[in-house]
Amino acid sequence: MAKKATKSRKSRSSSTTAASAYNPSTPSNEKMVLRVKSSEKMKRSAQQSVVSEREKRPKSKSRPKSKQKKKKTKIDAKMPKKPPTAFFYFLEDFRKEFQEQNPDIKSMRDIGKACGEKWKLMTYEEKVKYYDIATEKRAEFDRAMAEYIRRKESGEDQETEDDSEFDE
Repeated sequence: MAKKATKSRKSRSSSTTAASAYNPSTPSNEKMVLRVKSSEKMKRSAQQSVVSEREKRPKSKSRPKSKQKKKKTKIDAKMPKKPPTAFFYFLEDFRKEFQEQNPDIKSMRDIGKACGEKWKLMTYEEKVKYYDIATEKRAEFDRAMAEYIRRKESGEDQETEDDSEFDE
């Protein structure tokens, strides 16, 4: 903006002196300053309104998606599954207790909320039991995964297409 203002000062008639160009009391300068400020304000408000419209406007679901689909990786049925975390072991126990105490509540959403609140309020000493179970299961998983990788690399575990349980 400052460059435009300097250009406009230079393009004025030769009757304007250098002293009057910097004097804000001159009527022509006041108009120019007001014009510059108002255009800056308008640009800011326009930018803000565009941003606010983008936030308010829901995205259309009917547009064709340009993202490329990911290729599905072939899942190996013999690969060991990852074990659940400590929270999921707690969730198993809590669900049983909660349903016994509140037989009228059937919603998984309500049960999950109550479980999450209880987990947050528990001390570390209370959670240790579940962390120990999760650690044991994780160690079993690590051993099984190491064995699986060893078998896969040695070629012992390769199936033919006819042997697969899923082909029918």
